[in-house]
Amino acid sequence: MNQSKKPRVAVLLGGRSKEREISLVTGEEIYKALIQNGYPAFKIELNEDVVENLKKERPDVVFVALHGRYGEDGTVQGMLELLDIPYTGSGVLASAVGINKAATKRIFKAEGIPTPDFQVFTHRSFQANKQEIIDDLPKKLGLPLVIKPVNEGSTIGMSIIKEKENLPEAIETAFEYDEEVLVEKFIEGTEITVGVLGNEKPQPLPTLEITHNSEMYDYETKYTEGLSRHIIPARIPEEQRKAAQEMAVRIHEILGCRGFSRADFIVSADGTPYTLEVNTIPGMTPLSLFPDAARAAGIEFSELVSKIVEFALEKNRRN
Repeated sequence: MNQSKKPRVAVLLGGRSKEREISLVTGEEIYKALIQNGYPAFKIELNEDVVENLKKERPDVVFVALHGRYGEDGTVQGMLELLDIPYTGSGVLASAVGINKAATKRIFKAEGIPTPDFQVFTHRSFQANKQEIIDDLPKKLGLPLVIKPVNEGSTIGMSIIKEKENLPEAIETAFEYDEEVLVEKFIEGTEITVGVLGNEKPQPLPTLEITHNSEMYDYETKYTEGLSRHIIPARIPEEQRKAAQEMAVRIHEILGCRGFSRADFIVSADGTPYTLEVNTIPGMTPLSLFPDAARAAGIEFSELVSKIVEFALEKNRRN
């Protein structure tokens, strides 16, 4: 296909979320790959002029290179639906559900997908019943505990707490990022992730194991070269790898994801892959998990970017 026949692609990047800097890196990598592949591509920042710029440029497709709120949560997807511009990744509903850890975990429970036990509460309910909640959490979920803001990514605002007396501070830290907080039972095990590619017939990528020396795979560990290592395939039995892959595809389908997604797991000592969360716009930086897994499947970064554009242009998009 020559360049004149290729769609004009607007790479939408930046945004207002806590993951803005990662979005800028992701967007730049995607833009370079598109240019390399002969697409007439250009970048558009997510700011107050975004609608005006999109109307003026009228791209054939938008590559959504945003992370976190106002990008991965269905808001931008809704805007693009109103503008009638095709876009990469999941639609409004899958995006909104996918970013909400409480909603996804409730769906996992309803669908029989193993996930660590958890409790969710709002800032108001926590303030009204603070001591009761602090006393009950270790009794119901044990220790250690994982505390997360419900609607943030990249482990922003997340803590792992081993002692009950540290719970109030960790919960208040999480509330700095969201009005709703999730407290989850800590599962000891192997951290793995499984990427999924496709629309109607999604396919799993190889399992990827994450190793690091930090207490948790936090923002700094994820995005600082040398602080973590990716091992493909994950060092778990083949049966467990297949189970995680099947589960990742099932999650992709249940949520109605499109194009690509990534599910994160902890595989416990008894071999159970516990699903932690799903990412509807996986990171695409040089240190990101999804491109590494694709490369292990024989899909180089430039080809991966092209595939995601092709999925966006397929007909019969659903939310």
